Amino acid sequence: MAPFDLPRRLVAEALGTAMLVATVVGSGIMATSLTEDVGLALLGNTLATGAILVVLITVLGPISGAHFNPAVSLIFAMSRTLAKRDLAGYVVAQIFGGIVGTVAAHLMFALPLLEMSSKIRTGGAQWFSEGVATFGLVAVILAGIKFEQKAVPWLVGLYITAAYWFTASTSFANPAVALARSLTDTFSGIRPVDLPGFWIAEIIGAVAALLLFTWLLQPGTSSTLSSEAKL
Repeated sequence: MAPFDLPRRLVAEALGTAMLVATVVGSGIMATSLTEDVGLALLGNTLATGAILVVLITVLGPISGAHFNPAVSLIFAMSRTLAKRDLAGYVVAQIFGGIVGTVAAHLMFALPLLEMSSKIRTGGAQWFSEGVATFGLVAVILAGIKFEQKAVPWLVGLYITAAYWFTASTSFANPAVALARSLTDTFSGIRPVDLPGFWIAEIIGAVAALLLFTWLLQPGTSSTLSSEAKL
Protein backbone atom coordinates (compact mmCIF):
# COMPACT_ATOMS: atom_id res chain seq x y z
CA MET A 1 0.00 0.00 0.00
CA ALA A 2 1.37 3.41 -0.95
CA PRO A 3 2.05 5.75 1.98
CA PHE A 4 -0.59 8.40 2.63
CA ASP A 5 0.29 12.03 2.03
CA LEU A 6 0.69 14.50 4.89
CA PRO A 7 -2.75 16.18 4.64
CA ARG A 8 -4.51 12.82 4.92
CA ARG A 9 -2.30 11.78 7.82
CA LEU A 10 -3.00 15.03 9.68
CA VAL A 11 -6.75 14.68 9.17
CA ALA A 12 -6.54 11.11 10.49
CA GLU A 13 -4.64 12.32 13.56
CA ALA A 14 -7.14 15.11 14.22
CA LEU A 15 -10.14 12.82 13.68
CA GLY A 16 -8.74 10.05 15.86
CA THR A 17 -7.85 12.42 18.71
CA ALA A 18 -11.28 14.06 18.47
CA MET A 19 -13.06 10.71 18.71
CA LEU A 20 -10.81 9.60 21.56
CA VAL A 21 -11.49 12.75 23.60
CA ALA A 22 -15.21 12.68 22.80
CA THR A 23 -15.26 9.15 24.19
CA VAL A 24 -13.29 10.02 27.33
CA VAL A 25 -15.34 13.12 28.12
CA GLY A 26 -18.68 11.79 26.91
CA SER A 27 -18.46 8.47 28.74
CA GLY A 28 -17.50 10.33 31.92
CA ILE A 29 -20.57 12.54 31.63
CA MET A 30 -22.80 9.56 30.89
CA ALA A 31 -21.38 7.54 33.78
CA THR A 32 -21.91 10.28 36.36
CA SER A 33 -25.44 10.88 35.10
CA LEU A 34 -26.29 7.21 35.70
CA THR A 35 -24.60 6.57 39.04
CA GLU A 36 -23.24 8.39 42.08
CA ASP A 37 -20.74 5.58 42.67
CA VAL A 38 -17.38 7.03 41.66
CA GLY A 39 -15.80 3.61 41.21
CA LEU A 40 -18.58 2.47 38.90
CA ALA A 41 -18.37 5.74 36.96
CA LEU A 42 -14.61 5.26 36.51
CA LEU A 43 -15.19 1.71 35.32
CA GLY A 44 -17.60 2.91 32.65
CA ASN A 45 -15.15 5.62 31.60
CA THR A 46 -12.33 3.07 31.49
CA LEU A 47 -14.09 0.47 29.36
CA ALA A 48 -15.26 3.03 26.80
CA THR A 49 -11.77 4.53 26.47
CA GLY A 50 -10.00 1.18 26.09
CA ALA A 51 -12.54 0.02 23.52
CA ILE A 52 -12.37 3.14 21.35
CA LEU A 53 -8.57 2.99 21.31
CA VAL A 54 -8.68 -0.51 19.80
CA VAL A 55 -11.10 0.70 17.12
CA LEU A 56 -9.30 3.94 16.27
CA ILE A 57 -5.82 2.45 16.10
CA THR A 58 -7.10 -0.39 13.90
CA VAL A 59 -8.90 1.79 11.36
CA LEU A 60 -6.67 4.90 11.34
CA GLY A 61 -3.30 3.32 12.07
CA PRO A 62 -2.67 2.40 8.42
CA ILE A 63 -3.16 6.07 7.46
CA SER A 64 -1.21 8.07 10.03
CA GLY A 65 0.23 5.59 12.50
CA ALA A 66 -2.59 6.45 14.92
CA HIS A 67 -0.47 8.39 17.40
CA PHE A 68 -3.24 10.69 18.72
CA ASN A 69 -0.63 11.80 21.24
CA PRO A 70 2.19 14.39 21.04
CA ALA A 71 4.37 12.28 23.34
CA VAL A 72 4.08 9.31 20.99
CA SER A 73 4.74 11.49 17.93
CA LEU A 74 7.81 12.90 19.69
CA ILE A 75 9.36 9.51 20.33
CA PHE A 76 8.68 8.42 16.74
CA ALA A 77 10.36 11.61 15.50
CA MET A 78 13.31 10.98 17.81
CA SER A 79 13.60 7.42 16.50
CA ARG A 80 13.23 8.66 12.90
CA THR A 81 10.04 6.70 12.29
CA LEU A 82 8.24 10.02 11.79
CA ALA A 83 9.95 12.74 9.74
CA LYS A 84 10.95 15.58 12.06
CA ARG A 85 9.44 18.08 9.64
CA ASP A 86 6.04 16.43 10.19
CA LEU A 87 6.15 16.50 14.00
CA ALA A 88 4.72 20.00 14.43
CA GLY A 89 1.85 19.22 12.07
CA TYR A 90 0.99 16.05 13.99
CA VAL A 91 1.00 17.89 17.33
CA VAL A 92 -1.18 20.75 16.04
CA ALA A 93 -3.63 18.25 14.50
CA GLN A 94 -3.81 16.30 17.77
CA ILE A 95 -4.41 19.42 19.87
CA PHE A 96 -7.06 20.71 17.46
CA GLY A 97 -8.74 17.31 17.34
CA GLY A 98 -8.75 17.03 21.12
CA ILE A 99 -10.49 20.39 21.53
CA VAL A 100 -13.06 19.42 18.88
CA GLY A 101 -13.66 16.19 20.80
CA THR A 102 -14.44 18.08 24.00
CA VAL A 103 -16.82 20.40 22.13
CA ALA A 104 -18.54 17.40 20.52
CA ALA A 105 -19.03 15.67 23.87
CA HIS A 106 -20.49 18.85 25.38
CA LEU A 107 -22.86 19.27 22.44
CA MET A 108 -24.09 15.70 22.81
CA PHE A 109 -24.96 16.30 26.46
CA ALA A 110 -26.31 19.87 26.05
CA LEU A 111 -23.46 21.49 27.98
CA PRO A 112 -21.66 24.78 27.20
CA LEU A 113 -19.20 24.30 24.33
CA LEU A 114 -16.18 24.79 26.59
CA GLU A 115 -15.83 25.06 30.37
CA MET A 116 -12.57 25.45 32.27
CA SER A 117 -12.20 22.49 34.60
CA SER A 118 -12.10 22.98 38.36
CA LYS A 119 -10.99 19.40 39.10
CA ILE A 120 -7.72 19.37 41.05
CA ARG A 121 -5.08 16.96 39.77
CA THR A 122 -1.67 17.90 41.11
CA GLY A 123 1.15 16.78 43.40
CA GLY A 124 4.12 14.47 43.28
CA ALA A 125 2.10 11.25 43.28
CA GLN A 126 0.02 12.38 40.31
CA TRP A 127 3.06 13.57 38.37
CA PHE A 128 4.93 10.35 39.05
CA SER A 129 1.84 8.42 37.97
CA GLU A 130 1.79 10.27 34.66
CA GLY A 131 5.46 9.51 34.10
CA VAL A 132 4.84 5.82 34.81
CA ALA A 133 1.69 5.75 32.66
CA THR A 134 3.40 7.32 29.66
CA PHE A 135 6.54 5.22 30.09
CA GLY A 136 4.39 2.09 30.01
CA LEU A 137 2.38 3.28 27.01
CA VAL A 138 5.47 3.98 24.92
CA ALA A 139 7.06 0.70 26.05
CA VAL A 140 3.96 -1.24 24.96
CA ILE A 141 3.91 0.52 21.58
CA LEU A 142 7.61 0.00 20.84
CA ALA A 143 7.69 -3.64 21.94
CA GLY A 144 4.37 -4.33 20.24
CA ILE A 145 5.61 -2.96 16.93
CA LYS A 146 8.77 -5.03 17.27
CA PHE A 147 7.18 -8.37 18.15
CA GLU A 148 3.46 -8.36 17.34
CA GLN A 149 2.52 -5.38 15.19
CA LYS A 150 -1.02 -6.58 14.40
CA ALA A 151 -1.78 -6.78 18.10
CA VAL A 152 -0.79 -3.15 18.85
CA PRO A 153 -4.40 -1.82 18.88
CA TRP A 154 -5.37 -4.40 21.50
CA LEU A 155 -2.15 -3.96 23.46
CA VAL A 156 -2.64 -0.20 23.72
CA GLY A 157 -6.35 -0.48 24.51
CA LEU A 158 -5.75 -3.05 27.22
CA TYR A 159 -2.80 -1.16 28.67
CA ILE A 160 -4.78 2.07 29.03
CA THR A 161 -7.70 0.12 30.51
CA ALA A 162 -5.35 -1.25 33.18
CA ALA A 163 -3.47 2.02 33.69
CA TYR A 164 -6.72 3.86 34.48
CA TRP A 165 -6.78 1.75 37.64
CA PHE A 166 -3.18 1.29 38.72
CA THR A 167 -2.14 4.96 38.45
CA ALA A 168 -3.24 7.70 40.84
CA SER A 169 -3.77 10.07 37.89
CA THR A 170 -6.01 7.62 35.95
CA SER A 171 -3.41 7.59 33.18
CA PHE A 172 -3.86 10.60 30.93
CA ALA A 173 -0.49 9.72 29.28
CA ASN A 174 -1.20 12.23 26.51
CA PRO A 175 -0.47 16.00 26.48
CA ALA A 176 -3.11 16.77 23.82
CA VAL A 177 -5.83 14.82 25.62
CA ALA A 178 -4.84 16.46 28.92
CA LEU A 179 -5.25 19.90 27.32
CA ALA A 180 -8.64 18.94 25.88
CA ARG A 181 -9.75 17.63 29.27
CA SER A 182 -8.90 20.96 30.89
CA LEU A 183 -11.76 22.43 28.84
CA THR A 184 -14.48 20.33 30.46
CA ASP A 185 -15.72 20.82 34.01
CA THR A 186 -16.98 17.26 34.20
CA PHE A 187 -15.84 13.89 35.55
CA SER A 188 -12.75 13.63 33.31
CA GLY A 189 -11.54 17.20 33.71
CA ILE A 190 -8.27 18.66 34.97
CA ARG A 191 -7.62 22.25 36.02
CA PRO A 192 -5.64 24.20 33.38
CA VAL A 193 -3.15 25.25 36.06
CA ASP A 194 -2.32 21.58 36.67
CA LEU A 195 -1.40 20.87 33.05
CA PRO A 196 2.33 21.79 33.10
CA GLY A 197 3.15 19.17 35.73
CA PHE A 198 1.33 16.51 33.73
CA TRP A 199 2.97 17.53 30.44
CA ILE A 200 6.49 17.47 31.87
CA ALA A 201 5.94 14.07 33.50
CA GLU A 202 4.47 12.63 30.30
CA ILE A 203 7.38 13.78 28.14
CA ILE A 204 9.96 12.51 30.64
CA GLY A 205 8.20 9.14 30.81
CA ALA A 206 8.00 8.86 27.03
CA VAL A 207 11.66 9.73 26.45
CA ALA A 208 12.80 7.39 29.24
CA ALA A 209 10.89 4.53 27.61
CA LEU A 210 12.42 5.31 24.23
CA LEU A 211 15.95 5.32 25.66
CA LEU A 212 15.50 2.06 27.55
CA PHE A 213 13.66 0.17 24.83
CA THR A 214 15.98 1.32 22.05
CA TRP A 215 18.61 -0.69 23.91
CA LEU A 216 16.36 -3.47 25.22
CA LEU A 217 14.90 -4.41 21.86
CA GLN A 218 18.28 -4.80 20.16
CA PRO A 219 19.80 -8.31 20.02
CA GLY A 220 23.07 -8.74 21.91
CA THR A 221 26.41 -8.74 20.11
CA SER A 222 27.70 -12.02 18.75
CA SER A 223 30.33 -12.24 21.49
CA THR A 224 27.69 -11.71 24.19
CA LEU A 225 25.43 -14.33 22.65
CA SER A 226 28.31 -16.81 22.44
CA SER A 227 29.14 -16.30 26.10
CA GLU A 228 25.50 -16.79 27.08
CA ALA A 229 25.29 -19.96 24.97
CA LYS A 230 28.26 -21.47 26.81
CA LEU A 231 26.48 -20.89 30.11
